[in-house]
Amino acid sequence: MGFLPHFLDMKRTEPLVSVIIPTRDRPNLVGRAVGSVLNQTLDAIEVIVIIDGLDEATLKVLLQIDDSRLRVKMLPSSLRVGGARNMGVNEARSQWIAFLDDDDEWFPKKLEVQLQTGQNSSYLYPIISCRLIARSESGDLIWPRRYPRPNEPLSEYLFCQSSLLGGEGIVLPSTIFTMKELLQKVPFKSGLQRHEDWDWLLRVSTLEGVGVEFVPRAEPLAIWYMEDNRRRLSTVTDWRDTLSWVQANRHLLTLSAYISFIMTQVSSDAAREKAWKAFWFLLWEACRNGKPRIIDILAHTVIWLIPKKVRTRLVRLFDRMRGSRVLKSY
Repeated sequence: MGFLPHFLDMKRTEPLVSVIIPTRDRPNLVGRAVGSVLNQTLDAIEVIVIIDGLDEATLKVLLQIDDSRLRVKMLPSSLRVGGARNMGVNEARSQWIAFLDDDDEWFPKKLEVQLQTGQNSSYLYPIISCRLIARSESGDLIWPRRYPRPNEPLSEYLFCQSSLLGGEGIVLPSTIFTMKELLQKVPFKSGLQRHEDWDWLLRVSTLEGVGVEFVPRAEPLAIWYMEDNRRRLSTVTDWRDTLSWVQANRHLLTLSAYISFIMTQVSSDAAREKAWKAFWFLLWEACRNGKPRIIDILAHTVIWLIPKKVRTRLVRLFDRMRGSRVLKSY
């Protein structure tokens, strides 16, 4: 199915930013996401929603939104999220592109602030990110806790944590703002079940002129919903798939990042599945490739010994003790 014609006003001024939202079977959520984009202080935008397969319920919800900046395309079959994003990139009319997952939302100034940061960037192909609110039933946290250090490899920023709290190095799809030209040079991999965002970031970071930077404003500009009781790709796991993915992409990670990924990301998936034998296997896999850091071994052990809900409560308790809180204006 092509774009619904009455959604597109061809006489409208070319947009400054194209926003791409892939979705499927979540009509009650995608409406919230689209609304947060249409409510941006930056008005010169277009919103491209790619429905990843036949989904009349979602289409019905989107048809009720009366805004000429919204364009909708329903695919005849699923391309998965990476392929759906690529489809949106191909249709985008702006040189700047932002992504939003259908279960997340933005605060009104996000695109305005990111566009200004991108236009002033010293990188040829900047990837602009921002802080976010990680929201779950247990409460809110503001992540990431830190920004990349000068000359820090992206893989180490994403995967080498320096504490047991988590939330340190984060660049989520819903915070990515970059150039269409870059996304055409290095598209997302189609068909990946998970990790398509890490996969793209690691591959694109090898190009000359590409750099990840954060907006100068410290307050969060997006909300990442982490409800434990909702089915999502990050909770539908097979730890062996995660291990296979990082092994296949080992050349894109430093040795430290590779070991940390095994002992935190793969370990988390295996622990969630209660694959008890994986505890020793993953420790052996990390040790045979190098020397894990003490923090990696501690994180690996804590993941298996302390249930995730208990760990989450401890993180929020620590944040309250530090005086960290969500800004009242939000």
